[in-house]
Amino acid sequence: MRKLKNSELNRLSVSEFKKIEKQPIILVLDNIRSLNNIGSIFRTCDAFLIEKIFLCGITACPPNPDINKTALGASKSVDWEYFESSLECLKKLISEKYSPIAIEQTESSIKLNDYKFEKKKKVAFVFGNEIAGIQQNVIDICKECIEIPQMGTKHSLNISVSVGIILWKAVE
Repeated sequence: MRKLKNSELNRLSVSEFKKIEKQPIILVLDNIRSLNNIGSIFRTCDAFLIEKIFLCGITACPPNPDINKTALGASKSVDWEYFESSLECLKKLISEKYSPIAIEQTESSIKLNDYKFEKKKKVAFVFGNEIAGIQQNVIDICKECIEIPQMGTKHSLNISVSVGIILWKAVE
């Protein structure tokens, strides 16, 4: 078995990426503080052809050297927009017929392994701050909540890992 060279991977150019049909999935990042996490999320969204990322509250925006360090150019391919308020962002998305889904641990969250993703349904996955999670007023506006089951001593995953798990399940 031989590892492929980058030149053999048939990657899209940024202009080709911009033209190709995307998954009807939007990410809403609610007050993410780590620039490395933000960059990693851009890269994951590029990999899964995600429509757009909304950066809300204290979440930093490109161009930024610390975002670029982990995004590796994905902040140029993936569309993004900044909103001061996650709540206002979600109200806009709901008016555009997106179904907001919180990725959080709540009293009525659905375990990821029990959740049935509807293909081609317009969804906005909301991910929260690395310490505090998603703001309660943002959870209140979400139609559903998905929880990633965990079996160890910790009760949370790094946000960039959570994004990867959710997007993989949503598009598989």
